Amino acid sequence: MKTLLILRHAKSSWDNAQLTDYERPLNSRGKQDAPLMGKLLREQDLVPDLIITSSAERALATAEAVALAGGYEQEIRATRSFYHADPDAYIDVLRQLDDSLERVMVVGHNPGMEELLEELTGLWEQMPTAALAQIALPINHWHEFEDGTTGELVNLWRPKELG
Repeated sequence: MKTLLILRHAKSSWDNAQLTDYERPLNSRGKQDAPLMGKLLREQDLVPDLIITSSAERALATAEAVALAGGYEQEIRATRSFYHADPDAYIDVLRQLDDSLERVMVVGHNPGMEELLEELTGLWEQMPTAALAQIALPINHWHEFEDGTTGELVNLWRPKELG
């Protein structure tokens, strides 16, 4: 059984019109929410073995803040392929992981995060910025992860619901 954590990037800023979408940073709320989710990971004993994030600024900053607050001490892998990716892009990357990794977190963008959650669980759930879903996957090896793999939504946390 593998665990997949799906995290939508925290709230980003639209203040600088000179920046491309890819370059947008976190805003003040995003800078508060990302560490909150990292703390939650630590408290729930869900710190991942690996974090893979979109290389877009807001996603990378979210991953870094979550990692710092959560006590994650490994390297964060950043990939352009997660930038506005569909579920298949995530599955393709996850399918290639080493089996020693039991719990992996992906950080990305909507609508891909909600679509991935729905594809894996059959449930449509709203994932606002910095929302975190925990999915139990019925696989023992990452290479067994396929488009038809159905997991169980164990939990879904939204920052506003955490207080």
